[in-house]
Amino acid sequence: MHLGILDQMPRPRHLSVEETVEETIHKVQMAEEWGYERYWFAEHHGTKGMTSSAPEILMATAAAKTKTIHVGSGGILLSQYSPYKVATQMLQLQSIFPGRIEAGVGRSPGGPERIRKALANGVKNETGIYPEKIKQMLHYFAGDQSVQATPRPRVSPQLYSLGLGENSAQLAAELGIGYVFGHFIQSGRGVQAHKQYREYFQPGFFVNPKAITAVFVICGATDEDAEEMAITQDIWLLRTEKGIDSRIPTLEEAKAMRLTTEDKKRIALNRKRMIIGGPAKVKDELCKWSELYECDHWLLLNNTYHFADQRQSYERIAEMFF
Repeated sequence: MHLGILDQMPRPRHLSVEETVEETIHKVQMAEEWGYERYWFAEHHGTKGMTSSAPEILMATAAAKTKTIHVGSGGILLSQYSPYKVATQMLQLQSIFPGRIEAGVGRSPGGPERIRKALANGVKNETGIYPEKIKQMLHYFAGDQSVQATPRPRVSPQLYSLGLGENSAQLAAELGIGYVFGHFIQSGRGVQAHKQYREYFQPGFFVNPKAITAVFVICGATDEDAEEMAITQDIWLLRTEKGIDSRIPTLEEAKAMRLTTEDKKRIALNRKRMIIGGPAKVKDELCKWSELYECDHWLLLNNTYHFADQRQSYERIAEMFF
């Protein structure tokens, strides 16, 4: 099993942005010590709580504070940007940290239309030409355009496309790039997406298929301990989806929140995107999904309130698999 971490960097309600960033960099350093292969940063804008808005800068910081762990973006909102600019950023990072840079890109608009317009400097929504933008990035990485993206490191960064179903999987497959399935967003199309990626894969950027699955995982000392920790993530996700507040509540705040029948149904539905339990249960679930998806590369997310709980969860998982 090949494991990494995907960090959305949601801020606990009573911590500052600066404290959240400091704790996150410490977590990257610990992940390297525990044996995780990669650490990726998300890109979110216009929220109260998400503090990962510039993954390329976080990648540089994390790489500078570590020695071997791969750092990546999960993912840069390529639809809103110039492929040339994104390619040069990744090439520059690869020239500083050779062999450690993984460029994950996605077609998300980045938030509401006002946020998307701000990101794209008023340019119309180009989500529909996302496939063309990935192709442009491939050309810039290869150095076969009349306009050269520089610098030119000996080996290009690895390129992955993020997605939630068969269409995104087929796009990545036909381009010969890596594919990351967002089980933590939508679990229902995972089997079909992974199958589509394998069946349509054409050697190109990669010689063989390279698929990764991203999933919420909370590993407690016991199943009961994990369930207790998961309450803060349950309420965080519910409130984030409702557009209320994307900061993580304390356990006391989460337990005190009055839930409607619809809220409870939503939390139960969200649990299908998560693996929650003690070490034995988590290992069993991860192995089960790995076999079902025919995928042994995973990115794990844990958005519970206490950073100590997050670190202990990741350490327990590492002890089981490394």
